[in-house]
Amino acid sequence: MNRPPAAQFSQELLDLYDYYVHGQIDRRVFLERAAKFAVGGVTAAALLEMLSPKYVFAAQVPADDARIKTEHLKYASPDGSGEMRGLFARPADITGRLPGVLVVHENRGLNPYIEDVVRRLAAAGFVAFGPDALYPVGGYPGNDDEGRALQARLDRGKITEDFVAGAKFLQSHPGCNGSLGVVGFCFGGWMSNTLACRLGRSLKAAVPYYGGAPTLTDVPKITASLLLHFAELDTRVNASWPDYEIALKAAGVSYEAHFYPGVNHGFHNDTTPRYDKAAAELSWARTLAFFRTKLE
Repeated sequence: MNRPPAAQFSQELLDLYDYYVHGQIDRRVFLERAAKFAVGGVTAAALLEMLSPKYVFAAQVPADDARIKTEHLKYASPDGSGEMRGLFARPADITGRLPGVLVVHENRGLNPYIEDVVRRLAAAGFVAFGPDALYPVGGYPGNDDEGRALQARLDRGKITEDFVAGAKFLQSHPGCNGSLGVVGFCFGGWMSNTLACRLGRSLKAAVPYYGGAPTLTDVPKITASLLLHFAELDTRVNASWPDYEIALKAAGVSYEAHFYPGVNHGFHNDTTPRYDKAAAELSWARTLAFFRTKLE
């Protein structure tokens, strides 16, 4: 199965898809507006299918990879949903305690792509944990449309508390040495910024991928170092960056921001046409180097 590149699609259509997956328009409106791009016998519904994730590609580190060990773990979230669950992964050949990285999914639950990111971090020498915000409503349902609908109905305040609790759970796990980082994508990028505000000195490093800014009045609470990845064509998320950068500078926060030219929101997700191999690999190399420098 081949994944069509983003260049195959009009930027207007890619932006329309971005609006759809982030709840700014519904499926009906997407199909109506996408109709003008449906040519040569390709329907609007077919375009939506082509743009949607194909999780057959989400296996850079397969679940049975001998380099890692994985398990699903439950944890308490008393200020959030009560009980939560996530995917935990660690290197198979290292018995000592290691730095931990919390992985925060997009706006659709712990899907196969994010599970693969958890495994990638374990293969790179970290203990990693990816909570599923949808666990209280049955977990990731197996497709992104249902996952988005479920997550949209959840209370964002409780979701935040669930990830705060997840970070504390990972930090106190016997396999973690207490040195904690976070990486997140889309919604998870915003959550990574928010956790940097919430966790204070408990968090050493945060890596938001195309994540919106946190509440700006909370920025002075950040003590972690930040590595921020943005897509040049992602005007929706990028609009919050100028004010966020001003706040980071005013608060004296250590940060490094990269804008990847000619790529779209979601460029790291290797299961969709918006994936950009060069930007994804460069950003990930930077992410791993950042965590290896900041986490001990």
